[in-house]
Amino acid sequence: MTLVLQSVALAARNVARQRRRALLALATLAGGVIAYLLAGGFINWIFQDMRESTIHSQLGHIQITRPGYFREGLGDPYAYLLPSDTAAVTEAVGERLRTVAPRLAFSGLLSKDDATVSFVGEGIDPEKEAPITRAIIIAAGSDLPNSPPNSVLLGEGLAANLGAAPGDSVVLLATTASGGANAVELTVSGTFATVTKAYDDTVLRVPIDVARKLMRVDGATSWAVLLDRTEATEAITQSLREALPSAEFEVIPWNELADFYNKTVELFSRQIGVVRILIALIVILSISNTLSMAVIERTGEIGTSMALGVRRRGVLMLFIFEGALLGLAGGIIGVALGYLCGEIVSLIGIPMPPPPGMARGYIGAISISPALALDAFLLAFVTTLVASVFPAWKASRMNIVDALRHQR
Repeated sequence: MTLVLQSVALAARNVARQRRRALLALATLAGGVIAYLLAGGFINWIFQDMRESTIHSQLGHIQITRPGYFREGLGDPYAYLLPSDTAAVTEAVGERLRTVAPRLAFSGLLSKDDATVSFVGEGIDPEKEAPITRAIIIAAGSDLPNSPPNSVLLGEGLAANLGAAPGDSVVLLATTASGGANAVELTVSGTFATVTKAYDDTVLRVPIDVARKLMRVDGATSWAVLLDRTEATEAITQSLREALPSAEFEVIPWNELADFYNKTVELFSRQIGVVRILIALIVILSISNTLSMAVIERTGEIGTSMALGVRRRGVLMLFIFEGALLGLAGGIIGVALGYLCGEIVSLIGIPMPPPPGMARGYIGAISISPALALDAFLLAFVTTLVASVFPAWKASRMNIVDALRHQR
């Protein structure tokens, strides 16, 4: 233990003695950590924002349907109807529940004057649905809770394709559950936009009573459950699966339905993995070069130490400890500066153009989680240790006589 402490103290003195080289190494380490934190923090923010936007614009935290509805029931949704009463869900979730909203899916043709387009419809309870869909942007007009019962809310792209605006009268034509035709005339209350442009181009929303009347059915095709926090989704999903009969109900968490979100996470995770590898390579090459130059410059010193009785293992430990101290200092400085830069950038905001599949740009930010900060610190520390192994081994394998003759 004493030998280790002596080696650490001597390594610290050697690092302090070589100020210029040490500062260059620290700058490289800190710069790599800052770049990794900013890139990872931005992607973290995208994940968080997209997750909450997906939950609060379409899916809620949990969807409850009849078994097989999302796999087989989209062609005949009315064979998978749920009852109107959601008391079983309220009782099973308890105080974590914010709302449970019934939804009725339907489709048909939407007409205004001479224009007709196809649509996918959602019958909703406006009051119960409001907390779930708070991320929906009302682009024009007003939302359903603030509109008369005979209103319809159109997706922004759907309204543009039809040439409809708030206040216009439109006709919904659909095939009922029994196979007949039915139509209803509604007034456009407004248009909406979500994070997914394809959704906005095809979907409209009406009060669920209107949808039931149009399709001549009762009940709902799904129940959307909103919790008090997203992190509770997994636990509540398990509780609902235990409380509700599996033969009658299927409980699906939001992440199993968010295909666009899952693909985005997979893509960006690979990108941040590439960034991690590049930064690791830069750190390894930089620190290895720094310590290799230190070994060359201190060849005579190393030879003298070994002639005085310092074992090869002691020389090896000395240079590894020097690398460890550089990694420790560089990691801490980089994380601290990365947090500071992240806060400054978030305060200013990052204007971003609309990404593929979205209609609007957004203002980005940096979200540095403790896990990301730890990952960045370990990236600096571990890669520095790895980079110091070869120079340390090279120094420990020197021939004493050749080392003493160096530059004489």
